[in-house]
Amino acid sequence: MKPNLIVTAILFMMLVAACGSANTPEPGPTSDVAAIRTSAASTVVSQFTLTAAAFTPTPAQPTDTSAPEATGTTSATATGQPVAQVTNALGTTVALCDSLSFVADVNVPDDTSMSPGQDFVKTWKVKNSGSCPWGAGYKLVYAGYADNMSGQFQPLTSVVQPGQEVEVSVQFKAPDAADQYLSAWQMSNPSGVTFPEIIFVKVVVQ
Repeated sequence: MKPNLIVTAILFMMLVAACGSANTPEPGPTSDVAAIRTSAASTVVSQFTLTAAAFTPTPAQPTDTSAPEATGTTSATATGQPVAQVTNALGTTVALCDSLSFVADVNVPDDTSMSPGQDFVKTWKVKNSGSCPWGAGYKLVYAGYADNMSGQFQPLTSVVQPGQEVEVSVQFKAPDAADQYLSAWQMSNPSGVTFPEIIFVKVVVQ
């Protein structure tokens, strides 16, 4: 073989090798499929987290719906019986379980004649028309109508139950001056509260 032919053959082979190298793409970096999937999943989770935070409603504050404890007084006793209504000195109407009903004059009827300074006892029959029993501390007191005639209540000798009738008495002394006299009295409970009803004694001093 001639030297020129050998050289030409070598150059041709080198050229072919160079062309092959130029047409073969260089290997690029290998993609990590697992890493790509992890990244995509993290992105999705982040988006859901942001969305949930944006639309999560603020919990409402608890509201106390319990009714306030009632406080106050009742207008009836534990047995359900109604009680009387009275107006005190301040003009306030209050409930009162004490009440009295006049039944009859036992003695000293109205316009009974008396001597000046005469001592006498007036007795009334009355009924406990309230819902509380009358016991210690219950008494007749002067109602301030005309003249108390030195009246002194004679204490009850026993407890008077609701609905029960009893005789109550006051010791009097007729005035010295000749005239007509009227005295009014009320039952009072141990607290000093007087019943709304009034009973009378009326005499004529001659």
